[in-house]
Amino acid sequence: MTLPDDASSPAASTVEEALAEARRTLAALEAPRLEASVLLAHALALPRTALIAHPRRPIAPAQRTRFHEWIERRANGEPLAWITGRREFRSLDLEVGRSTFVPRQETECLVEAVRDAVFEEGGRGGAPVRVAELGTGCGAVAVAIAHEAAGAEVVATDVDRAALAVARRNALRLAPGRIGLRHGSWCGPLEPGSFSVIASNPPYLRADDPHLRGDGLRHEPRHALVGGRDGLEALRSIARCAGRCLRPGGRLFLEHGADQGEAVRVMLREAGFTRVRSIRDLGRRERVTWGAKS
Repeated sequence: MTLPDDASSPAASTVEEALAEARRTLAALEAPRLEASVLLAHALALPRTALIAHPRRPIAPAQRTRFHEWIERRANGEPLAWITGRREFRSLDLEVGRSTFVPRQETECLVEAVRDAVFEEGGRGGAPVRVAELGTGCGAVAVAIAHEAAGAEVVATDVDRAALAVARRNALRLAPGRIGLRHGSWCGPLEPGSFSVIASNPPYLRADDPHLRGDGLRHEPRHALVGGRDGLEALRSIARCAGRCLRPGGRLFLEHGADQGEAVRVMLREAGFTRVRSIRDLGRRERVTWGAKS
């Protein structure tokens, strides 16, 4: 419902005035100027460049009210991606929602590792390279792999039907016919011995991790973030189940916390994986660990 344009409505009436007011409200955030411009561009259905080119452009009352409400939601810690309903990941415009974890830059390390593995497997010839992503959420990793490793056959699973519905819309729009989506927990929906690569960015925060109280995360679904008391429960489950779904020599790639590399290496070796090693992200932190089925 649109609120009336009365004294209780936001006062800013031009682009530059609205942005100035929004920056003051969002001053505690890391990038208030950027976030204010993203939200105003979304409210006006314009590219951000139009805000720069036309700073004195008037804002209609309904647009002004919508923008003000969004700024208040963002100031209260709601993720920017939830307000806009979109998130860019590796140049892909993804739909996100309240049922999904918002993709982060750190996960690009996982995509790149899986893409390189697919290229390596594909270079050997033979059967098509089959890739499974476990716990796909909005489908960011699966869609990115489908885009960047065109020869791969991609399957993605998730136990949350609402998240799977978001992933399905992203797959249909961004990678039509390229991704098979299956409902179920981790490896449950996968055929034994049929995948060359399995990848996952599972929940890996500890239940008492202080980051859960930080900007954005405190609003995101807890089941998509928390991996039990020590943060390793989901990682353990995947390490135990993935081997049966991999072909001999197939590889499992797991994203994890920056301080969990050693623990994940141990669990992969205990699960029978060989060639176990970790990959560092752009911040030089151990972010992805992988192993091969013997």
